[in-house]
Amino acid sequence: MNPVETLGLALGAGFSSGLNLYATIATLGLLQRFQIIHLPASLAALAHPWVIGIALALYAIEFFADKIPFVDTAWDAIHTLIRPPAAAVLAYASAGAAPPEWRWGAALLAGGVALTSHGTKASARAAVNASPEPFSNWTLSFGEDLLAVFLSWLAAAHPGAAIVLVVVLVTVAGFVLYHFFRFLRRALQRLLTA
Repeated sequence: MNPVETLGLALGAGFSSGLNLYATIATLGLLQRFQIIHLPASLAALAHPWVIGIALALYAIEFFADKIPFVDTAWDAIHTLIRPPAAAVLAYASAGAAPPEWRWGAALLAGGVALTSHGTKASARAAVNASPEPFSNWTLSFGEDLLAVFLSWLAAAHPGAAIVLVVVLVTVAGFVLYHFFRFLRRALQRLLTA
């Protein structure tokens, strides 16, 4: 893989792993298994039926957990310790032929991108859970799943486009997180002064 392909796969899989790790693994594995894309040899294990099966089973659990308010928040809290490290491992493996410093750089970058997308997802979900109707939660969940699958495919098939899209998504996520935490700080200040 050339550097653009490696960076595109690291960033795209990193961001999508932060949204839904199991959908990312299943998508990459299925695309490789049916020879729609060609992953690096170091990621060939993703196409193994056991890996795909486990990823799909965990995705099914997450699919339903994501639709239930407050269960999704607990699920996201637990996955704060799972998604970013898994994204880093994926990136490290995707840069299999690169020198060690590039592999570690890819891992750190993907882990940071995954933490950003995961933090934005978890914050948005916590905010949406405050609404009494379930439809906004379901819509957000479906959108995250679709984005994770699309971005996984894009990262493997069109890495240059994935790099651009991830830069845009990280910028938007940073903007959203900044304003969310400003709002939260103001709300806490009002609550404490009241």
